[in-house]
Amino acid sequence: QVQLVESGGGLVQAGGSLRLSCVASRNIFSINTMGWYRQPPGKQRELVALIVRGGTTNYADSVKGRFTISRDNAKNMVYLQMSSLKPEDTGIYYCLANKDGVNYWGKGTLVTVSS
Repeated sequence: QVQLVESGGGLVQAGGSLRLSCVASRNIFSINTMGWYRQPPGKQRELVALIVRGGTTNYADSVKGRFTISRDNAKNMVYLQMSSLKPEDTGIYYCLANKDGVNYWGKGTLVTVSS
C-alpha cells in the first residue's frame, strides 16, 4: 500500500501562485504514475496533471502553461507548482499514485482562489 499526504493548499488571490506537495509513505521509484486531481465545489473529481517515472507529463487543457508537475524520487515527493491562478482553480486537490494498476489517494488539500 501507499499512503499519501498533501500539503501547501490555502487562500490566494487570482493571479497568484501556490506550490502543492505530496509525500508518499514508500519509495516512489517503483511507482510508474503519480499525479494530481482536483474536485471543484459541486463538481466531480477531474485530472489536473500526471507524471510517469521517466518524467513524461500530461496536463489538463485548463492548466497547460500555468501548472507544472514534478517528482523527486529520492525524497518520495511529488509537487504541483501553480501559477496565474484563477477562481475556477478552486477545489480540493488530491495526490494520486498508481501502482500495479491500483490507485492510491491522499485526503486532499484545499485551494481557494479569490477574485
